[in-house]
Amino acid sequence: MSENKLPIGVKLGYGVCDLGGNLFFTVIGFWLLNFLTDTVGLAAGLAGLTIAIGKIWDAVTDPMTGYLSDRTKSKLGRRRPWMLFGSVPLFITMILMFTNPALFGGPAWNPAEQQTFLFVWATVLFCLLCTAYTAVNIPYNSLTPELTQDYHERTSLNGYRFGFAVIGSLLGAGASLPIVMAFPDKNIGFAGMGTIFGAIMLITALITVVKVREPMSPGEVGAKGFFGTYLKVFKNRPYVLILLTYALHITGLTVVMGVAIYYFKYIHHDESKTTIAMVILLLTAMSFIPVSVLLSKKIGKKIVYGIGMAIFAVAVLLLFAFGHLFPVSFSFWVMFFAGTGFGFTYAMPYAIVPDAVEYDYLLTGERTEGAFYGIWTFGIKIGQALALAISGLILSLFGYLPDVPQSETSLLGIRLLLGPIPAAILLLSLVTLYLYPINEKRYNEILAAIRERDS
Repeated sequence: MSENKLPIGVKLGYGVCDLGGNLFFTVIGFWLLNFLTDTVGLAAGLAGLTIAIGKIWDAVTDPMTGYLSDRTKSKLGRRRPWMLFGSVPLFITMILMFTNPALFGGPAWNPAEQQTFLFVWATVLFCLLCTAYTAVNIPYNSLTPELTQDYHERTSLNGYRFGFAVIGSLLGAGASLPIVMAFPDKNIGFAGMGTIFGAIMLITALITVVKVREPMSPGEVGAKGFFGTYLKVFKNRPYVLILLTYALHITGLTVVMGVAIYYFKYIHHDESKTTIAMVILLLTAMSFIPVSVLLSKKIGKKIVYGIGMAIFAVAVLLLFAFGHLFPVSFSFWVMFFAGTGFGFTYAMPYAIVPDAVEYDYLLTGERTEGAFYGIWTFGIKIGQALALAISGLILSLFGYLPDVPQSETSLLGIRLLLGPIPAAILLLSLVTLYLYPINEKRYNEILAAIRERDS
């Protein structure tokens, strides 16, 4: 590895894959629960359970993919073969996930009588979709610490990456509903959305496969078996702390993402305003990613990350307290405020985690990035699943019924999911972030110790 600055072409070629990766994250976070409840007709509690089961399945596939990619040997390297061969199944399962069985059920189809079938169908497909995403995303993430060891260059690399990620989020949040509504039937519209977005995920993954060359790894992979490798991962205290921080962060963020359409549909009585709100949020976030990269060089990655989560937590509490009392324009202004914090949280965790992975190399002399990113991706998915399960449960407990005027109780449930619940989760995330010990000075000490040992 070189500590020299990476060429712009490498940063662009690496970053573009997360356009598709974050498109996946956004579509699943924003639309899957709503698609299953309001379009497919699956009960909210069962829809939340479907997503939770998919993430339990990830407990097997994510670590195994990381473990196997560390040990893959090919002319393309360790990571890119997985991205190459995983991108096609990702495309196919994305289409199938958003294809309502009602399209094939005939005029007598009644979702209320098909709950068992719909639950099994959704669960199996979601597990397959998550497996395909795992095959692409974990090897992709594992490239980050391999491309550069430089403390600030990793932040820059992830700044490029999350510039593309915001574009993916904008597509997922802003283009989903227009694509669906462009078709004469909503069911066909969702299938079309799945096809278009699946194709984008396929193409962006292939661009990275072609444009990024993996450097030779200087360390041994190690002879530990599967369980020994992952036991080693959880002995790395800095890594565990940043993992918990990000998993909690994703949980809080996904609760907000998942309930946003319910909020604008039933609080402001216009679900099309969801698109405007999300575009405001994400465009603001995109403009603040470069600010976060520059600011991190002054005050550190950890502090910038914490400031971003704190701003976002304050924003959702403002929506809970005042959003239902004022016109929708107030919610748009709050989304702008939230976007400043959101922009600060995009690149920072992904710039922090390679430092913790480097610390493991100091301790063990083994390069097992795939194992760390296998658990990292699993942590993200657990956060997503927990958030959507919480959302489905709260909606059910507060008496939510799709496509009808909501009771005061169900409206309160929607507001709680957009305010105090994610704010409390983000507060827990800030506590674990506070305990994370590696700053720039400590990281440079780690690098110096590695050089001394390797020499």
